Amino acid sequence: MRNILVSASLAMAGFLVSAQPSRFVDPFIGTDGMGHTFPGACVPFGGIQLSPDTDIVPHNIAGKYQQRTYDYCAGYRHSDSTIVGFSHRHLSGTGHSDLGDILIMPTTGPVQLTPGTADHPEDGYRSRFSHDTEVARPGLYEVTLADYGIRARLSATKRVGVHEYTYPSYQKQNIILDLTHSIYGYDGKVCRATLRVENDTLVTGFRLTDGWARTNYTYFAISFSKPIRDYGYEDKKPSAYSGFWRRFDIGHNFPDMAGRDVAAWFSFDEGEPLTVKVAISAVDAAGAIRNLEAEAAGSFDEIASMAAQEWDKALGRFEVEGTDSEKTMFYTSVYHTLINPSVYMDVDGKYRGVDGNIHQAEGFTNYTVFSLWDTYRAEHPFLGLLWPEENSDMIKSMVEHWKQNAVGMLPVWSLMGNENWCMSGYHAVPVLADAIVKGTYKGSAEEALAAMTATSKVRIYEGLGFYMDHGFVPLDESGTAASTTLEYSYDDWTIHAAALKAGASEIADEYGRRAMNYANVYDPSIGYARPRYSDGSFKKDFDIDQTYGEGFIEGNSRNFSFHVPQDVKGVMELMGGEKAFLGKLENLFAMDLDPKYYEDNEDIEKECLVGGYVHGNEPSHHVPYLFAWTSKPWLTQYWVREIMNRMYREGIDGLGGNDDCGQMSAWYLFSAMGFYPVCPGTDQYVLGAPYLPYIRITLPGGKKLEIKADGVSDRNRYVKRVKINGKPLDRRYVTHEEILDGGVWEFEMASRPSGAKGLKKPYSMSDNN
Repeated sequence: MRNILVSASLAMAGFLVSAQPSRFVDPFIGTDGMGHTFPGACVPFGGIQLSPDTDIVPHNIAGKYQQRTYDYCAGYRHSDSTIVGFSHRHLSGTGHSDLGDILIMPTTGPVQLTPGTADHPEDGYRSRFSHDTEVARPGLYEVTLADYGIRARLSATKRVGVHEYTYPSYQKQNIILDLTHSIYGYDGKVCRATLRVENDTLVTGFRLTDGWARTNYTYFAISFSKPIRDYGYEDKKPSAYSGFWRRFDIGHNFPDMAGRDVAAWFSFDEGEPLTVKVAISAVDAAGAIRNLEAEAAGSFDEIASMAAQEWDKALGRFEVEGTDSEKTMFYTSVYHTLINPSVYMDVDGKYRGVDGNIHQAEGFTNYTVFSLWDTYRAEHPFLGLLWPEENSDMIKSMVEHWKQNAVGMLPVWSLMGNENWCMSGYHAVPVLADAIVKGTYKGSAEEALAAMTATSKVRIYEGLGFYMDHGFVPLDESGTAASTTLEYSYDDWTIHAAALKAGASEIADEYGRRAMNYANVYDPSIGYARPRYSDGSFKKDFDIDQTYGEGFIEGNSRNFSFHVPQDVKGVMELMGGEKAFLGKLENLFAMDLDPKYYEDNEDIEKECLVGGYVHGNEPSHHVPYLFAWTSKPWLTQYWVREIMNRMYREGIDGLGGNDDCGQMSAWYLFSAMGFYPVCPGTDQYVLGAPYLPYIRITLPGGKKLEIKADGVSDRNRYVKRVKINGKPLDRRYVTHEEILDGGVWEFEMASRPSGAKGLKKPYSMSDNN
């Protein structure tokens, strides 16, 4: 009997381990170097990212850009030794930033309403801390604030940040609420802030900021677990007009506070730990209160437990075999793909649209944080494959954005009910097209197609009118003319693909022609893409290696010339045929790019590079898979594993570039599974090689897909043959339907490349014309 009980206990322990994949997630990966991730608490796609901010570096001082602000895109830098406070909204992995909304800091002793400095934290409310006291897990963050002896614990729901602060038993408990604090802040970013003490445990308020999100409304409701004993505030930049508020002592125990540079304090009796719950709404304070009541019932431990369960459920769609280090990288990548986009509506379905008005979401969840220049490549295809309902709602959110946008475009970079116009192209279009082609969008394909075509014809948008008339964007209209032409051309091809799927032949023909515009920026004398002026002449004194000032956004011609995923065969011919194409491709990885070519580009550093290939920036992510169109497809298997080994590692600086709202992580996950969506808008995924010996995926609908690669390793990285459910595969790609059918895929691995003759190559538009 005892042996039976022991066996049952061991089996149960094994079940618990497999049921808790969150234990392999390390939120500290990417919190230093170029990753720009944060370690704080959130839930999948949640609107709250409650995390420590470790310093304050303004975006600009008197209009002059401060370069160090780039390091603080996520608010947290692992190399820092002080914490300013805990704010409620953060972006994950971006190369520009905003937010840091509603900063709370617990303190003891005399109240201070300025943050102090990293060198002299005692001059303000910030505190020193040791990384030895930090704990970060999905849905939970903990740290000890050394200067106060306070243990801070953070957790979150979709719309509520939950804090628990354990103070020294003999100290008065203070909470600092700084409504001036902001990531990428500057003098005047906060336009207005208000606070109302509704009763002795509830505070409501609002702030309006003008940043990357130009008009960002943040309403909040804060509940305290014990009565407020005393409170007050200071407006550090009071208005020249004060009216008749002078009748009151508004700075102390006055329940109606307002200003442009507001910091408030609340004190509580010593004793029991203080729990603080902060709900956020973009609609109004009443919406924040409803969010608070709907999501924040229960103790801190209960809420943290529910957050962990949400993450385990999401992460549990994957079961992988490998070393603990490999599992950590895999599950952390899944974690990063599920932070953004984020829910942007109240529990009652109300949200603020890009027109500034309040809308009611009918039959869908409204989302924000659409970093589409990055995420159309792999993040959205990943979500469309494994989280299709959420991705469909994200697309519906984009369509609603189009309806509300005064310019009449789908989002380019949508943030907190605002369009910020960051980056280039109109890359919501491929997200919509990919979902339409793969049958995962549940909305109206006709309406989506209307949104796509309307977006592609807004003539006032960066060189688009000239592009429509002449087939390219001229350098005298856009500093990124060549790359923008390539991006427009691909986006137009996805409209062509979606129109074919929808049976709209006239639209398909029109955009099929526009999709070939990429050829207009290829210079046959050099075999690379090169920007042209409006008179048709190519830019003189042109350098294919320079990443700045040569007509390409955050990249160079050597990389961007391969940005024609819709027609690899066509660009191969423009480069001089397969031999020339293959030579350029091999050289890209083999060369050493001189630092002089990226020293003026803050988005590219040496740690982002494999040779001359820029993995740390998204336009090149499909490039290692282009060998599949050549006589050497095994070089995809070689270089993809090299990239994974070099660019994805355990450690605070383990990401070789900005994670960009999950795009870098989604690339890793697809590559680990052995296939990648080179051309979203087709139903094809180009084969590489699995990184791990075994992955089991629970697919939407409940089917299982097992991917086996026995013996795979750095030595055995080459694929000899592939079998799908026992049948040899005669192609260099798999289809969306084959993935969703589930079953067993077997990759036979080898230490040497195998022949590739007779295997059908992936899609190229030129093959279908």
